[in-house]
Amino acid sequence: MSSMQVAQLSSFHQFQMIDVPAPEPSADEVLVKIRAIGICGSDLHYFSEGAIGDTPCVYPMVLGHEPAGEVIKTGSAVTGISIGDKVMCEPAKYCYHCEFCMTGHHNVCPNVEFLSSPDFPGFFREYVTLPVKNLLPIPEGMSFEHATMFEPMSIIYHSMKFAQVGQGEDVVIFGAGPIGLLTLILSKVRGARRVWVIEPLEYRRDMAKKFGADAVLHPNGAKEQIIADTNKRGADVVIDCASKDDTFNDSLDLARNAGRVVITGVPTGVHIPFRFHTMRRKELYFYSVRRSNNEAHDGVELLRERPDIAAGLVTHTRALDQIQGAFEMLEGYRDGVSKIVLTV
Repeated sequence: MSSMQVAQLSSFHQFQMIDVPAPEPSADEVLVKIRAIGICGSDLHYFSEGAIGDTPCVYPMVLGHEPAGEVIKTGSAVTGISIGDKVMCEPAKYCYHCEFCMTGHHNVCPNVEFLSSPDFPGFFREYVTLPVKNLLPIPEGMSFEHATMFEPMSIIYHSMKFAQVGQGEDVVIFGAGPIGLLTLILSKVRGARRVWVIEPLEYRRDMAKKFGADAVLHPNGAKEQIIADTNKRGADVVIDCASKDDTFNDSLDLARNAGRVVITGVPTGVHIPFRFHTMRRKELYFYSVRRSNNEAHDGVELLRERPDIAAGLVTHTRALDQIQGAFEMLEGYRDGVSKIVLTV
């Protein structure tokens, strides 16, 4: 093994397959053969828009941060893991010594190396070296493809720290992509009484119904319907998993007085219009979500208990060298696509 294939985003909207030298693990690292990588919405932002918010692409770059694979080599100082172990790969390498890591806020570590960002190559490649602490075992019987769902599931568990969905509460979710559907599922697990999902695409509305939404609405007229359904009270929690058009402010409108608004999605624009006085008058609790923070174990456990989740969300698999077409499929919402997993 002297070289490996890498799918790099070489320019705007264009992937290129290249061969580069394969890495070797240091004493405290392991070498993982990547078997499957999910495509995240943030990857799609980089591909379709050339940026995520105010973070532009730096070409060429390697994306991908929802990986699962197999340990094929261990460093001389590594213990507790063996060649052949099947693992999920946490993409964030924290410093563990800054103020934020020391107080439990690892996800906002200023020294983080997030593999899939402009400075740190991601997992759209055959091999990667990682510290042991970045690996989680794949449960018995779970496929590599379904194991990739651990990373988006971790984000949903993190968002629930802010949403605090409780027994008998009403929840509104914008967007029925993978993140929105996972939010729906976990809201129901937490005991939500009613969940409305707002989604413009019919096939994704159908997916939300299958995963237990109490009402699935097209954006046209959705606000009026929910206000009527709640007798003008609004929902206890509104979670924006779309961050498109004006969902940001629609979330403020639909939350009840003293309710919670959680922004899980990533908006395209750098400056977002904000109806501050709506939030002020209602004294809303407003939260933004930054990736996840040590919630992977909870996410994996739910995926283990509920294999229907990954089976229902992973709608397509493609080989790594078909990455261009996979991204174009996601961009165009073709063929009923929800989550695409690339196999290596």
